[in-house]
Amino acid sequence: MPGINEVAQLAGVSTATVSRALSGNGHVSEATRTRVLAAALELEYVVSSNASSLATGRTKNVGVVIPFLNRWFYGAVLEGAESALLSHGYDLTLYNLGGGGDERRSVFEHFLLRKRVDAVIAIALDLTENEVGRLHDLDKPIVGVGGSILGVRTLSIDDEAVARLATEHLLSLGHRVIALIGGNSASEMDFHIPAKRRGGYQAALTAAGIAPDPELFQAADFTLQGGYAAAKQLLGNPRKRPTAVFAASDEMAIGTILAARDLGLHVPDDVSVIGIDDHELSEFFGLTTIAQFPALQGRMAVDIVMDQLHPGHRTGGTNTALPFELIVRSSTSRPTP
Repeated sequence: MPGINEVAQLAGVSTATVSRALSGNGHVSEATRTRVLAAALELEYVVSSNASSLATGRTKNVGVVIPFLNRWFYGAVLEGAESALLSHGYDLTLYNLGGGGDERRSVFEHFLLRKRVDAVIAIALDLTENEVGRLHDLDKPIVGVGGSILGVRTLSIDDEAVARLATEHLLSLGHRVIALIGGNSASEMDFHIPAKRRGGYQAALTAAGIAPDPELFQAADFTLQGGYAAAKQLLGNPRKRPTAVFAASDEMAIGTILAARDLGLHVPDDVSVIGIDDHELSEFFGLTTIAQFPALQGRMAVDIVMDQLHPGHRTGGTNTALPFELIVRSSTSRPTP
């Protein structure tokens, strides 16, 4: 098997230059890097991860901590992060906290502290003070996507503004009896977004001169099944049936569309529906939504990690606002007279 010496000879550079070009550490001109990569490819030379780690102190591996693996949003963020890491020549180690207290404790008290990662990306986590301390004990770059981690650079969406925009869209169409399917107490503990999205919904109604009605609120768990059950309660009320429903996630909005159909209601003639996310199935269901681009969030997190891995580029605990956009489809229209 060819070694670094053969690559250096073919590329016409020193072995030190080959090491810098392939590891990404240290300055190498783009022309030289291209020549080294071409030589390595021709010789089918593969960098030894163990040798590279010993030489640079880097593992070329980033740990990603995620609360759930079976939810579309988190999978989309993860997909974006993995794609970006691969483009930088990094591996990804996934730590899923969905298994409960013991597994969660093991992640923070054992696995991460083995320091087999160069950086950590924490996705939508509500961390305890002890867990935050464990992360800082790593003395490695940390980036949060959603949530809030003291002293850590975080990317987050303005949940109140997102909910306000969704509600304002329904108001602009002429709806005045607008229901909300928001998060339940369990999701409030994990994500801290249900209260903010309910606040944005209420603020939009209040600004339009409409008093928020507690009877037009149902809590659910951000799943299609949860949205379906909540919508059945709202749309099955013969005395106060809303003309529009704002669901705090697309999965709950899709559940609302299915519940409306099962009740013999037509979307949007009988009830308009809007969600948040731009889920991969949203276009299929014609769902109007507020897109928050989760794959982009993952890529942005990796960009920050890469910046922080370069000496002198560490950033403190600041927040970066994430983009969002109203996407109007066929699930919303003016209310039927």
